[in-house]
Amino acid sequence: MERSLNVLALVKDGERFLFLYDDRSTPQILQTLGKFAADPELCFTWYDAAVLSQKVRATRPTDGEERPFRRAA
Repeated sequence: MERSLNVLALVKDGERFLFLYDDRSTPQILQTLGKFAADPELCFTWYDAAVLSQKVRATRPTDGEERPFRRAA
């Protein structure tokens, strides 16, 4: 079984935030978003973390199984 790789990106005020994670790493990516939001040296805010965490949760498999690999066109 192949594991899918998820990409989450944000470009804001000249800074680029790029997160790569698989479906098994959802708790870790959510924790990382919180750590970035808590860092006063970054322009990454709690609002950014909330919006991106909603995207993470929306793309998560619903039945506990990993999604099949999808190729980008």
